Amino acid sequence: MTADTETEEMSEEEAKMLEEWEGMSGDEDADAEAAGAADDKAEAVAKAFGKEEGRILDQDEIDSLLGFDDAGDGGERSGIMELINSALVNYERLPMLDVVFDRLVRLMSTSLRNLTSDNVEISLDHISSVRFGDYLNSIPLPAMLSIFKAEEWEDHGLLVVDSALIYSIVDVLLGGRRGTSALRVEGRPYTTIEQRLIERMVHVILNDLSSAFDPLSPVNFRLERIETNPRFATITQSSNAGVLVRLRIDMGDRSGRVEIMIPYSTLEPVRELLLQMFMGEKFGRDSIWETHLTKELHLTEVELQAVLGETTVSLHDLLNWKPGSLVMFDVQPEDQVELRVGSHAMFLGRTGQKQGKMAVSIESDIEHEKVEE
Repeated sequence: MTADTETEEMSEEEAKMLEEWEGMSGDEDADAEAAGAADDKAEAVAKAFGKEEGRILDQDEIDSLLGFDDAGDGGERSGIMELINSALVNYERLPMLDVVFDRLVRLMSTSLRNLTSDNVEISLDHISSVRFGDYLNSIPLPAMLSIFKAEEWEDHGLLVVDSALIYSIVDVLLGGRRGTSALRVEGRPYTTIEQRLIERMVHVILNDLSSAFDPLSPVNFRLERIETNPRFATITQSSNAGVLVRLRIDMGDRSGRVEIMIPYSTLEPVRELLLQMFMGEKFGRDSIWETHLTKELHLTEVELQAVLGETTVSLHDLLNWKPGSLVMFDVQPEDQVELRVGSHAMFLGRTGQKQGKMAVSIESDIEHEKVEE
C-alpha cells in the first residue's frame, strides 16, 4: 500500500488535522528565524557603537559620564554633576561684593605690612558661589579654620588660612630671614604659639573686613574660635550656598592663601544694599534733594488760626440767623484759646493786645495724642 493510497483512505477529519500540524510546524520555524534575525541585529548595533557584549566601563569612562574628569581644571562641568550643580547658577549676583572685597585688598595690604614689617602684596583671585558642604570637603589640610560672627547680622562666616601662609607668617613674625622660604613641618598639629600668631593676623583681617563693609553697612566681625578639623567648623547646612572669596598673599619668596566663606543667609540683612550697581546708590533716594526739600519746607508759610470758642447749633437756628442775632459760647474771657494749623491743634494761649492789635501769648504745646483725638 503506497502513501497516496493511505492518504486517499484517510477520512476528511484526519486530513484537516494533518494540515493543522503542518501549519504549526511552519510557525515555529518562522519564530526561530525571527529570533535569529533580532540577535544578529543586536550584535550589529553593538559592533557599530564599538561595545562588545558584556563589556564593563573603565574608570575614565565612568568619570566622564558623571562629570568628574573636568571638575578640577576650572572648565565647564558635564554629565550628571552638571545637573547636580546647575542650581548654583540661579543664585543672584551681588555687584557690590566686588567693590567691598576690592576695598578689603587695599586695606589688608597696609595692615599686613604694618603687622609683618615686610613687603606684602595681596591679590584677589576670584569671587564665586559654592555650596558650603562642597567647600568644606575641598579644604586642603592641614589648615586653620577661623569661625567669626557678624554681630549686627547675627550670623557667622568662615575664614581659612592654608598651611603655606601659616608657616610663612610664623616665620616672618618670629624674625625669619628674608629671601628664604618657610620650613614646613607636615604631619603634626599646630602649636599654641603658631595658633596665637595666626590669631593676630585673623584679627587684622576681620577688622579690615569690617572697614570694607562700613561704607555700605556698619558691621563688626568678631572672631569666636579657631579649628583645625573641618567637622567642627560647620556654620550652616551643607546644602546652603555662599560667597567664596580667594585671596593670595605674597611676601617676597613666601606666599599663601586666605579664603573667606560667607553664607548667603549671613548676607541676607544687607542683600538690598549689595544689589546696588555702584557705591552710594540709594534706590530712589537723593541726599541733595532731601536737603533742599527740607530747607524749602522750613520756609513754607502756614496759616495759624486762633479759635476763641466753638458751639453746635441746629440747621433750623442757623437759617434763622439775622444781623444782630446773638450766639452764645461757653467761654470765659480768662480761658485759653486754641491755635490751629488747618485741622490740627498746635498750641494753647491767652488773648491780649499789643500795639493796638489782638495778640495771643502761647503758653503750652498740645500733645500729639490730643491732636490725633
